[in-house]
Amino acid sequence: MSIKTNKSKKGQNAYLYISPAWLFIGAIVIFPIMYLLYISFTNRNIYHWLDYKLIGFDNYLRALTNIEQGFLKALFTTLIWTVSNVFIEVVLALIISLMLNVERLIGKGFYKTILIIPWAMPSYISALIWRNGLFHNDYGMFNGILRSYGFQGVRWLNTDIMAFISCMLVNLWMALPFMILVIFGGLQSIDKSYYESASLDGCTTFKAVRHITLPLIKQILLPAIVLTTFVTFKQFDIVYLMLQQTGLKTGASVHTVITYAYENAFVTNNYGYSAATSVIIFMVIVFLTFCNKKYIKTE
Repeated sequence: MSIKTNKSKKGQNAYLYISPAWLFIGAIVIFPIMYLLYISFTNRNIYHWLDYKLIGFDNYLRALTNIEQGFLKALFTTLIWTVSNVFIEVVLALIISLMLNVERLIGKGFYKTILIIPWAMPSYISALIWRNGLFHNDYGMFNGILRSYGFQGVRWLNTDIMAFISCMLVNLWMALPFMILVIFGGLQSIDKSYYESASLDGCTTFKAVRHITLPLIKQILLPAIVLTTFVTFKQFDIVYLMLQQTGLKTGASVHTVITYAYENAFVTNNYGYSAATSVIIFMVIVFLTFCNKKYIKTE
């Protein structure tokens, strides 16, 4: 009987020891999520700050039924943004990494140092350089080059399609170094004898990459792709700083789900609707996480 009592006391003491951690987690994680969920069922906005009312699923229906404009358009844009950025990033990073992996390449250390600079720079500085130094309609470098050859300047950030492409260029410039380092590290771990044997059998470079390189770096590449996908899906700073910054809007209506939720919360002050879109975004991310874990288990 005394042994059971001692075990019970030890168990109670263990819960007592970890209770501050649970309280801390509840204060900074669980409570904000529950409060966000509560606000999403209200009509709280700048006109109903204190006298808001529960309106049920109206905010969710509004977000999920407005196809032409609103959340669904932002979600569709985000999916295109994520898929196109990750695909181009992986392809370019693989090509550049293969070029860097060439034996006796002169200046390899210099190239790797230059490539890491965009990743190390703060996003605000990068956006400022690209927005005002390269994409500016009047004195940007790109339009300056076009005019020097007799062409008209392009309004890079004023139309939706050009603004989307411009933001994608900035994102690729900032995100490529990480993927290059990951792939290059994987290439360095491959034994050169595989390629020597393949060349003796008459294997082309493309076939060597397809049948030797990609399978051997798969375990390194997949986690990097998953991480990049999540980061790109949740992208906020590039689109906001390039197009949506308060007082500096360009006229383009490109929105990701994060910038859309931000605008509804802190520009139009529609907190209930913004909370509902945030909950939907959270559920999408949880679903993607679940799919990712299931895929990893099957692998």
